[in-house]
Amino acid sequence: MRIDDFRKLIVWQLADELRHEILAFTDTGPASRDFKYRDQIRDAIASACRNTSEGFDRFRPAEFARFLEFARGSLGEVQDCLIDGRDRKYMDGERFDKMWLLSKRAVGANTSLQMYLKDCAASGREPWRHPKPKPENGEPETGTPNPQPGTKNPEPGTENS
Repeated sequence: MRIDDFRKLIVWQLADELRHEILAFTDTGPASRDFKYRDQIRDAIASACRNTSEGFDRFRPAEFARFLEFARGSLGEVQDCLIDGRDRKYMDGERFDKMWLLSKRAVGANTSLQMYLKDCAASGREPWRHPKPKPENGEPETGTPNPQPGTKNPEPGTENS
């Protein structure tokens, strides 16, 4: 399966889900009135999404991995803001736990994708595919597509949608 849209990447999907949670959290309550805090956490999560999509669209494995490093830094900033918001009583424990878990999942997906891309860059492999088997009988090469780690498999019949 060829990944042709950054929105198919689990790493981006998790960051985007966290972005929606943060926007909802900072729309009301005490966090909405602390403009510096609100803007900081919103910018940090937006940066994680932006850097993931920008790196994908450059599409050289090493360069994409570098942009994921920036996105990972932004996710760390979001985590610090979440702790700060909890300590300031801007959110209850349940909301904190939900966003914290989501941030940890986003960091994990980011780290896994970085490692995969760095491995591809080091070995000269094209991301998202298994190495093609060498044909033994002169037949044309056929490779089995490999979904990129951190992506969802498409529903049958939606591969080209």
